[in-house]
Amino acid sequence: MNIFLTGATGFLGGRLIRNLLEGEHTVYILARNMKKATALKEDLPVSLQERVTILNGDIGKPEFGISSDQFAAITNKIDIFYHLAALVKFDHHLRDTLMEMNYHGTKNALEVAVTIGVKKFIHVSTAYTVGVSNLGQEKLYNLQQNFNNPYEESKALAEHEVMRYQDKMDVSIFRPAIIVGDSKTGEADSNFTLYGFMRGLELFKRKLERKNYEERVHLVGSKDGTSNLVPVDYVADILTIAANKAEKNTIYNITNPTPPTNREILETIKEHLHFHSLGIYEKDTNFSLTPVELQLNSLIDVFGPYLDRSISFADQNTQKLLKDSPVAHLNMTKEILEIIIRAYFESEKEKVEI
Repeated sequence: MNIFLTGATGFLGGRLIRNLLEGEHTVYILARNMKKATALKEDLPVSLQERVTILNGDIGKPEFGISSDQFAAITNKIDIFYHLAALVKFDHHLRDTLMEMNYHGTKNALEVAVTIGVKKFIHVSTAYTVGVSNLGQEKLYNLQQNFNNPYEESKALAEHEVMRYQDKMDVSIFRPAIIVGDSKTGEADSNFTLYGFMRGLELFKRKLERKNYEERVHLVGSKDGTSNLVPVDYVADILTIAANKAEKNTIYNITNPTPPTNREILETIKEHLHFHSLGIYEKDTNFSLTPVELQLNSLIDVFGPYLDRSISFADQNTQKLLKDSPVAHLNMTKEILEIIIRAYFESEKEKVEI
């Protein structure tokens, strides 16, 4: 098939492209950063490169701002449109930017897909359109609910927009939870969520060492809360299967049925970071933070909604999709968590040494 992707140069996009090319598909990718897109293409095996076409454009512009010749070249030739492009930032002051990229960008993508005659539109959202609820379902959420940040809201608005196009083409929505590194190698290319959290702890530990600070410090959170981590290869494999098996007007949660607890995650991070003076104050209990602890918690406060509660996600639609496929329902063991966290700190160490 001929497949069009936005967000191809992102963490997930690169993995998905390789999967699709290995499945003998031809891929057209939209790229604002041509240097990055060209590097992505050149990093592929030579045998796959000939089936990749890069289109220079921007999802924030009508018709992506691509040339009329390029637009004509893909009209009535694209079988599936994957929309992955999104801005993953949780800061409230970025609300306008998030809405422009995640909501209006999706509206542009839908219009382009209809204009060029696409038959199937696969939208990659986030499991955290669930907002402040602890019950994740495979259906659209009420836009009047409370969200933790404008990122979640922008993605929820985009989902509703996607479903408005179901009479014009087959649409499906896939909602990954917190995407982390490869389940076998730990390899990752991300600065978001878990990686942003680990980076924050690493920088803070260095700051304490420079000041010779040796007192115990605490995060505020929930020890028994869980973080719904999903390996990038699992997400890419499901999206690859979706090319042939995704059902129209259907929502799929790509989530972890047995997510690790925050205690397990933090203990593994502390081990690799050698940050043994780090502890947790249980949320909603009596404690008093020192000035140093206030600095630490403010540094990572944007990650709080994802690292201090337990959400139960339904994923029956995803399990149905995986049935009779070579991909097994996720079983993320402690060994896989160890591989992912170890790989991050090893890569950071290599950067320092270089």
